[in-house]
Amino acid sequence: MRLQSLRGFRDILPDEAARWQRILDAARAAAEAYGYRQIHLPLVEATELFKRSVGEATDIVAKEMFSFRDRDKTDMSLRPEGTASCVRAGIEHGLLHNQQQRLWYSGPMFRHERPQAGRYRQFHQFGVEAFGMADPACDIEVIAMSAAIWRALGLEGLTLELNTLGSPECRTRYREQLRDFLREHIDALDADARERVETNPLRVLDSKHPDTRAVVADAPRMADSLSAEARAHFEAVCAGLDGLGIAWTHNSNLVRGLDYYTHTVFEWTTDQLGAQGTVCAGGRYDGLVEQLGGGEVAAVGFAMGIERLALLLEQAELPVADSAPQVYLCWQGDDCLPAAQRIGERLRAAGLRTVVNAGGGSFKAQFKRADRSGADWALVLGPDELASDTLQLKSLRQREPQRTLTVDEALAQLGADVAIDPIAV
Repeated sequence: MRLQSLRGFRDILPDEAARWQRILDAARAAAEAYGYRQIHLPLVEATELFKRSVGEATDIVAKEMFSFRDRDKTDMSLRPEGTASCVRAGIEHGLLHNQQQRLWYSGPMFRHERPQAGRYRQFHQFGVEAFGMADPACDIEVIAMSAAIWRALGLEGLTLELNTLGSPECRTRYREQLRDFLREHIDALDADARERVETNPLRVLDSKHPDTRAVVADAPRMADSLSAEARAHFEAVCAGLDGLGIAWTHNSNLVRGLDYYTHTVFEWTTDQLGAQGTVCAGGRYDGLVEQLGGGEVAAVGFAMGIERLALLLEQAELPVADSAPQVYLCWQGDDCLPAAQRIGERLRAAGLRTVVNAGGGSFKAQFKRADRSGADWALVLGPDELASDTLQLKSLRQREPQRTLTVDEALAQLGADVAIDPIAV
């Protein structure tokens, strides 16, 4: 039997990992620029956490979670999203009581979905959550942060879609109006939509089925069920984005797939990834902390999908940080190995990514390895160089003459600052 990764689970190989690292570096830098601090969350939580937060009628809980019972007969699940875990941690450790918190996290999530491009059963997110700020300024802040990430990555052509679900009271009132309307047109809906009419009617609004979309076009609008306070909150968010020059479109059918959202919801979408067009989504969820056993704490956040953003970086052929070694040190002779290792440590301490040859081989074979490694320079240490306390410096990418240099001269040539090097050869 040939062993391979499970369906929907995949390896991230070095070339793609470089794009991932660029995304995570840009996201972390943006979050910290806005005053957000990192929190690490467990991969496994009590299943009840997601039933109470995400909603038992959602597809995530009803169909997609990886759930199991351990030897202690505890029902647990691999986390399908990060917000519920972040709220649970905030309540458990007293971070949310009469406090403001700005937090970010990253890592794998798990859903038993049909794998396709940009969507896997193990997928990865970067997310931010802000607690204790009910005013529209915080909605604007997290959206502005996401826009800053796109700028840092050089991504263009993303569209910000915006909507409001109003207060819980507004949402409840609208849900009943929508359910009554959909019941009148039940025969015209697709099978999934008919099932959702009673359990989660708002999800019918974002159906992609053409027959259902035709029905939804005439459905009541959330805007008609908004209270004056909810309407003012949304208008303030829109005005704030306009003031920052962040373009947006109003999508009245945008509801998000999780039950905990209230007021502002948003998605960043692209037309470059086919059906999987959403690369970042979030919104406000003021009632979730109380729902999970905490106090009345306002909250807003977003999560962005690393796999989909990596695909966009690849398609746009945007540059990523080079993780290839800069220097490959070739050596021969048992007496040369200790010196080669000391020189390698000195080069690394000076900030140069350095590979010291391992596995033996002639100098010709080592030069081939050096070339395949992607290094720009090869350093050569043999018995003659060891005796004269020198190295041969050879360019692997340019037609330049090979030179005999001392270690200090080689460091200077390679652009390193010898003064910061604490390791002596």
